[in-house]
Amino acid sequence: MPINRRNLIGSVGAAATGAVLSGGEADAATAGPLRWTHEADVVIVGAGAVGLTAAVVARDAGCSVIILEAEADIGGHAMVSGGNVPLGGGTSVQKKYGIKDTPDLLFRDLTDWSVVESNGAADYRYNDREIIRAFADHAPATFEFLLAHGVTFADKAPDAGGLAVGASVPRTMHAVPLDWPLPGTGKPAPPEQRRTLSTGMGIVRPLETAARKAGVQILLEHRMTAIHREKPNAGRVVGVAVTNNGRNLNIRARKAVIVATGGSSGNVNFRRMFDPRLTEEYCGLAGMPWSNQDASGELAGMAIGASLWGAANQTLEIGDNITKPGKIGAQYIYSNLTWMPGSRVFDKAGASGLRVTDFQNLIHVNMLGQRFYDETGGQYPGNRYNTVQPYFPDSPQNAKNVKFNPPNWIPAAMAGIGDGKNGGGPIWAIFDADAVAREKWNPAPPWVDVKNGFFFSADTLGALAGKIQMKYQRVPMPSANLEASVARYNSFVDSGKDDDFGKPKPMYKIAKAPFYAAWSTPVIHDTRAGLRINANCQVVDMKGAVIPALYCGGESAGGFSQHGLARATCQGFIAGQHAAADSA
Repeated sequence: MPINRRNLIGSVGAAATGAVLSGGEADAATAGPLRWTHEADVVIVGAGAVGLTAAVVARDAGCSVIILEAEADIGGHAMVSGGNVPLGGGTSVQKKYGIKDTPDLLFRDLTDWSVVESNGAADYRYNDREIIRAFADHAPATFEFLLAHGVTFADKAPDAGGLAVGASVPRTMHAVPLDWPLPGTGKPAPPEQRRTLSTGMGIVRPLETAARKAGVQILLEHRMTAIHREKPNAGRVVGVAVTNNGRNLNIRARKAVIVATGGSSGNVNFRRMFDPRLTEEYCGLAGMPWSNQDASGELAGMAIGASLWGAANQTLEIGDNITKPGKIGAQYIYSNLTWMPGSRVFDKAGASGLRVTDFQNLIHVNMLGQRFYDETGGQYPGNRYNTVQPYFPDSPQNAKNVKFNPPNWIPAAMAGIGDGKNGGGPIWAIFDADAVAREKWNPAPPWVDVKNGFFFSADTLGALAGKIQMKYQRVPMPSANLEASVARYNSFVDSGKDDDFGKPKPMYKIAKAPFYAAWSTPVIHDTRAGLRINANCQVVDMKGAVIPALYCGGESAGGFSQHGLARATCQGFIAGQHAAADSA
């Protein structure tokens, strides 16, 4: 992109190191005048669902646009998501199938204080009304925008997919992959699935194509380190600092910067502000290793005065903030995503994992080799269409009709071992050769990760306990504990009753060598707290004032309990419109 030489030297507020600069002061990274290496009307940080949507919208409005992406490919967590897109409010597809929905109904649903889950947690009570009103009003237009820019949805009526999508009517559509290679395999989907398989790739690849065709410049492996502002905690945002393969660069934004960095789940110290238990051993984050939610957008925003927002939605035990793993034996065992050897990130993933079809085939133990809960127990619940029956909008009757029955596998797994330390430590699935046969597993690479300590085997239980050594296992597992846990569980199989945790009729003894221990630790899934924004997706500071020329959306923004593509694309749509119209 040609650079206007008159604008190479700028006046900014914060350099990449956090040092304060003012007119013509030295750049801390170069010890010389600050130089803009690239510039555009709108600079977007992150090439996921928010960033790509915003880029196309801003480019359609006549703005020059640069997207900065930290990873080697576009898409972020949206690329490897499930493809659920609950954009309701009266879309063309809802109308086609006779589903009556309006922005007012969508707003009412997503702010209904009375919807409560079986564990007592409320799905919508802590949503920011201003943000939800904007989402509801723009959701139908966002859906039509996606259709107009190449996104293809499965040819069927909206359904109840996703969580925190509203209880009144079905809204969820499913983006399909067409002929693009799937990130998990590196190959296109089988022909019969190319218009039926639900995948986030079906959102980001068409939007990438639309963005590049429109002239949006996408700079890969450019990681933001700071946001430049005219003065310390004052004035307009004028650009960002980035690193690219060891180089320190400064990118100027003539109109606005949009933070679309995707959340904070991969930043251990940041996520522990919301939950101190989320220590280093929760390393198998959903969406990684395709991209890392490193909190870079939140930290850069906070450094120039931005406020955090919506912390309750991050800590509430609803939906998919943190999940029970659906696979075992590898680091990345999120139930809805499997990394295969053909994927470009398989070397980082390490293994595919063994999918569990029946948790009767194993027991779960903590670091000390002790059982802690019914292995068949579920994860946190979440609201969707038809999960509350009968449904009475904004009525206390909804809570009265819910039977309190908390699914506590996750809290039990995170309870720790009583040593006064945060974090529950590794959870291990223990099983035997008969379980391998029943599940039809292949307990060897590439399905399990022996090299990095996520899978062990031995001919005796005592030897197995002794082998469990890896960086997150902070104490040795006592052999006697594991042997005792298995012996007691086997006695429950004989009696037909789990006297410790009420597992429904324990079915199979763990008795036939070899014996196995497979990583089965809870998986952090998404981010639902972040920078404070208003209805226009403008970032707001600790005094409640807008930070001029700074926008944010998706998982880097707070105030919205819904996870996923609808929130991301809609807020990208809103941010792109307002950033394009921004002026000094």
